[in-house]
Amino acid sequence: MTTASGVQFRTTPPPSLGAAIGQKAMTTPAGSGNGFGTVSWWGLSPALDLQAESPPVDPDSQSKTEHKIPELDALLLGSVDGRHMLRTLARAMLWPLRRFNFYVLENNLEAVARHMLIFSLALEEPEKMGLQERSETFLELWGNALLRPSVAAFLRAQASHLSNLVPEPDRLEELLPWLSLRPLKFRERDALEAVFRFWSGGEKGPEVFPMSRLWDSRLRHYLGSRYDARRGVADWDLRMKLHDRGAQVIHFHEFRRWRDTGVAFELRDLSAYHVPNRTMASGRLLSHRGERVAARGYWGDIATGPFVAFGIEADDKSLLRTSNGQPVKTASEITQHNVTELFRDVAAWRGPRAIKGNVEETKSPEPDAPAQEPFTIHFLPLDSSQTLHHKTCYRGRFQLLYVSCGMIHLLSPELGACVAPGGNLVVELARYLVDLRPKELKAFSDRVVEIAQAAGFAPHTGTKPSETFARFYKLGDSTRGGGDSAVESGPVPSKVLAPTPESINPPQADQAPSLEVMSPPKVDQTPPLEAMSPPEADQAPPLEAISPSQTDSAPPLEAMNPPQTDQTPSLELMSPPQTDQTLPLEEMSPPQAGQSPSLELMSPTRADQTPSLEAISLSQADQATSLEAMSPPRADQIPPLEAMSPLQAEVVLPLEAISPPQADLAPPPEVISPVQEALAMSSAIAPLKHVT
Repeated sequence: MTTASGVQFRTTPPPSLGAAIGQKAMTTPAGSGNGFGTVSWWGLSPALDLQAESPPVDPDSQSKTEHKIPELDALLLGSVDGRHMLRTLARAMLWPLRRFNFYVLENNLEAVARHMLIFSLALEEPEKMGLQERSETFLELWGNALLRPSVAAFLRAQASHLSNLVPEPDRLEELLPWLSLRPLKFRERDALEAVFRFWSGGEKGPEVFPMSRLWDSRLRHYLGSRYDARRGVADWDLRMKLHDRGAQVIHFHEFRRWRDTGVAFELRDLSAYHVPNRTMASGRLLSHRGERVAARGYWGDIATGPFVAFGIEADDKSLLRTSNGQPVKTASEITQHNVTELFRDVAAWRGPRAIKGNVEETKSPEPDAPAQEPFTIHFLPLDSSQTLHHKTCYRGRFQLLYVSCGMIHLLSPELGACVAPGGNLVVELARYLVDLRPKELKAFSDRVVEIAQAAGFAPHTGTKPSETFARFYKLGDSTRGGGDSAVESGPVPSKVLAPTPESINPPQADQAPSLEVMSPPKVDQTPPLEAMSPPEADQAPPLEAISPSQTDSAPPLEAMNPPQTDQTPSLELMSPPQTDQTLPLEEMSPPQAGQSPSLELMSPTRADQTPSLEAISLSQADQATSLEAMSPPRADQIPPLEAMSPLQAEVVLPLEAISPPQADLAPPPEVISPVQEALAMSSAIAPLKHVT
């Protein structure tokens, strides 16, 4: 379809579960049936206490940790709004003293920027902003498409402050000691700064991001011919879907208001909300005159709403009571109460008790000891989900892995290798996606189990079944078995060291680096083709260049200098992944030693033909990432528009580029997640007519 401005929109449907059974997904006169969007601004499940989801603290490991304070290392994929981290910090007073290291991985930099904005607001000093004002500001910035002028002024000031801190890491760590952006790439930091510049009003005028028109355009495309009956559709989705799935406290009036205007929390008169919320702006790649160009718009949720995250559960059960079969409190009131209590508890926990716990840490002789904060949030590169296991600092580190329903396709054996044996996995299910029918929810849950088991996890059998979360635990080395290749692909945890060859007997062979690749009798054997990708099979090193002594004693490249290349360190000095994945420099032909590896040789599954990542410079590590290892959502995401060249900026039409066919443009087929597959199937059940 082509608009009057000349921008073409491709609405090619993605492969789906419906296509697998002979049905083809398409846009019908009844609408696209896809209200989930491609970018998430809020979670679709209640907030969790991550301490309750993680394994119990091991007393032995606690005595060995630095400063005698146990730590919780949690990796969160797609947590989006930080609700799980806020609840974990708020309930930390109920648990023994513990330090938290949250590692957050998102699929777009706008979500990273919202994380920083939300936590800078939640941790604001009480002298600068009162508790009620902070909670109300949080609700509007987090869940409303339109803002009051006073909240918009706060957003501009805070975004300007953060944009000045992002380029200065030292000053950032001094003013925000709970935040770490060091894992991000330099180009991602530059793009993050551009996001804050846009939020601070770098581009003037309401037409830069006309939120009301963009919202209405998304809604028209979502409902199609049902747009005139949108109030009836909203009532059906609420009463027949959300209420039946456990969200009875959501009131019809607040749900209908959000569906019509995008304002979920009306804390003042509705006429006071007229300033667009720029934190909900994101970019998409579209086809313009045969070229891929960027367009800014709203690509988030327009079907479920932000009421589920904080508004359907409460510690105070009196908020959930009913009278004459109707809840006495609405989801907006419960959300405001819960957020206020979260901010109050976090402020109390960061007080004397947290400072007392960090006094012991400051006694450490290390100059880079943590600042006076009992937790740290680390933001990881956007495309690092399939490469984290290459770094020893992440391999087998995390006690807890959380994956949202929109990023379940990133769960793989490579990512599972970063979870310690016995660690827990929590997956958000699609229970509150109104576009999915019960049989599709069941199919999605079954698919989650398959993906988790392929990544080396097993379902928890002792826990009560939940329709909101799926819980698993990481299989240890002793329970792996010899035939599960998906589980075997994960490396041995860092705390399990390889014993000497004399102490290895056959039952222990599966708990250490495989001796088959280190013993002399099998030097002349190449790795099995099943473990190699097709390009790798043709690029194996010549067998004549491998001698028994070299394959049995090659030290890691990090530990070698030129005079020491002929010396063999003891086996205890070699980490398990290095013995399997490192080729000595002597074995490489001159072209291999002098040429940088090609992209095909740098995929995660072919790491055994390249030097370890520690030996690769930062620029090489950025360029050597395989296209297959990129995060799928990133394939359809682009850097913020502020970081684009003037030529690209000329063809960006924030209003015309958001026509109805574009609003629900699906990402490329190769990056379709299970949620999007199920959503496409929902729209393909009974197609009425294809719209051209």
